[in-house]
Amino acid sequence: MARGAYTLARVGVLVRVAARWLLWLGAVAAVGGVFVPGVTGRRIGILGGAALFIVAAVVAFAVRRGRYVALGADATRAGKSVFLQDRRVTARIWVRGHRWWLLAAFALAAASTLLASSAGGMLLAGAGAGLWVKSLWFERLERAGDVRYWVRPDSPSSAVAYETTGFLAGR
Repeated sequence: MARGAYTLARVGVLVRVAARWLLWLGAVAAVGGVFVPGVTGRRIGILGGAALFIVAAVVAFAVRRGRYVALGADATRAGKSVFLQDRRVTARIWVRGHRWWLLAAFALAAASTLLASSAGGMLLAGAGAGLWVKSLWFERLERAGDVRYWVRPDSPSSAVAYETTGFLAGR
């Protein structure tokens, strides 16, 4: 680990923030797409969007799960000079860093309604739903080990396990 004081953000919070934003932006784009028939028509667009929702949710849930388990296996205990970020601070920093990507994804999902109504929005919402389920899976993994996993926001490839013995007993 690095010397000096540094900040850590919870892995579960980072995944959950991404999931929430993708899910809501996708839902807004999908609902907006219902009112535009598109080239393929509403029925084909909605059925294709439902299939894309399921595929995106499964892919978002399955991708990088092994990485999270490997990070947990290589985790160490946090040092005394570590500052743990609050959930709100983590969410605000993540949104600020990814706002242009979120805007671009929403714009593409909304523009795709001209081709297939609400398919792009449902794809985006499916990715968010898959990430949400992944965050629930990761929370169960943390509870099973009675540990919380933290990463440096500037270097997400290194994880630190923070022992929470007795902390979860009150929940």
